[in-house]
Amino acid sequence: MRAEVELAKSEVTKEVKKGIKGSVFFIIALTVVLYSSFFFFFALAELIADLGVVRSGAFAIVFGFMLVVAAVFTLLGIRKLKSLRAPERTISSVKDTAAALTHRGDRQS
Repeated sequence: MRAEVELAKSEVTKEVKKGIKGSVFFIIALTVVLYSSFFFFFALAELIADLGVVRSGAFAIVFGFMLVVAAVFTLLGIRKLKSLRAPERTISSVKDTAAALTHRGDRQS
């Protein structure tokens, strides 16, 4: 029984670490979006003030680039989180043990 508990603990710890790594990508994406919002508003202000001067276009390009970076990190986070899976060996082992204990109890009756 101790071996099964250790196996479960090991598998759950491994999956939690994967989940944390995946969520880091979402945090990075959120940070990039928050910082890029500054460029968006700055570019919008330049666009309104200058009515199409190249400088405002440059700020808009920077904003677009930062959104692409955020999208890449979001996709990396999704990919990492999709790799999470149930602790199959533990589930199988617990089912086997439960079945063995059930049959063992039937024999004593």
